[in-house]
Amino acid sequence: MTFNDLGICDSIQKALLEEGYNNPTPIQEQSIPTLLEGTDLLASAQTGTGKTAAFAIPILQQLYLNPPQRKGPRKIKALVITPTRELAIQIAESFDTYGKYTGLNNTVIFGGVKQEAQVNALRRGVDILIATPGRLLDLMDQGYINLKNLAHFVLDEADRMLDMGFVHDIRKLIDRLPRERQSLFFSATMPPSVVELSGKILGSHPDKVEIKPEQTTAERVEQSMYFVSKKWKPKLLLHLLQTVSYESVIVFTRTKHGADKVVRILEKSGIVSAAIHGNKSQNARQRALNNFKDGKIKVLLATDIAARGIDIDQLSLVINFDLPNIPETYVHRIGRTGRAVSSGAALSFCDVEERPYLRDIQRFINQQIPVVADHPFPDDEDEAFVVKPSVKKKIAAQPRDNRAQAAGDNRNRNRNKRKPNYRGRR
Repeated sequence: MTFNDLGICDSIQKALLEEGYNNPTPIQEQSIPTLLEGTDLLASAQTGTGKTAAFAIPILQQLYLNPPQRKGPRKIKALVITPTRELAIQIAESFDTYGKYTGLNNTVIFGGVKQEAQVNALRRGVDILIATPGRLLDLMDQGYINLKNLAHFVLDEADRMLDMGFVHDIRKLIDRLPRERQSLFFSATMPPSVVELSGKILGSHPDKVEIKPEQTTAERVEQSMYFVSKKWKPKLLLHLLQTVSYESVIVFTRTKHGADKVVRILEKSGIVSAAIHGNKSQNARQRALNNFKDGKIKVLLATDIAARGIDIDQLSLVINFDLPNIPETYVHRIGRTGRAVSSGAALSFCDVEERPYLRDIQRFINQQIPVVADHPFPDDEDEAFVVKPSVKKKIAAQPRDNRAQAAGDNRNRNRNKRKPNYRGRR
């Protein structure tokens, strides 16, 4: 099955091929034909299954092939609601990537920052709006957002939305949406509260898709965690690259700017490296990737979106310079090593702000990641997260808000000084 088989137009296919998207994932294969017909969709799927492309591609195609007649600024035709600004930004980047040849534009709005830049973008006109619930309702109440022309509505991470207390905001928003619209509802789990909410959003006969996440990847990869202050991450990376043996390594950063910054640091220390991300031209990305595959460079910096098209069997090591905020992304990152060999290795850096991400990752993969406490740049609070197996079940049984404190109570009781060995790994 190819994207051409799914009826994707040439302009979008061109962008997909440039990103290395040759074949659709299961959720894309099952969802895209339905969505292109305008049917509502109820999907049970984790982030990391390709669900963003599953809804972004058909929305882009429908808006591109059926451009509205307009006078004045663009009107909002598609709205995507997501619980966090990190997810909102990632979704906006995906729309940019897949829709680069369509002429459609999008903007992202979220709280925690001044609204001026977001308001200015809305005034200029927007085809696709990605938003978190609170800021969206706030700007609607101020009169900056009009949804009367909305044709496509996506509620992403619905179960997480309810967990974070957004249910009242979502209900308020639903009452203000046009009745005539296509609605897409995504949730990793389907408890009764989520099913009830879906019934208020979707039509009477939505198509249903269920994709089970792949969790086994983490089991065949040797994982290690380094607690380190954010400012010392570059030093720790240099130390590891200079002291461990590897054939090739991908270093994941959260941002494009971060990838470029790390490359500059490595180059100053004589380590030849390159970065691939959305701000690089396609030629520059392909050149860097070819040099990496040919062994001309051994260290490749990448953001998650740029790395989606990478397919390298002999990757010996993955380093998470920044921990991802989405557990499934962690599994997909480390799954890039250990493909054509019996096992792979993954090292991850975790600063204080990223520790909630670590909790979510360990809960998702159902295992504690071994901590390397004996390294030159330890975080003063690193031992708070080294949890004895004997208390693991006790912590897991406690309410979520109390687990970090339970882990902290075990401070200084357990130091894991195992040093991973990656020599000779191919």
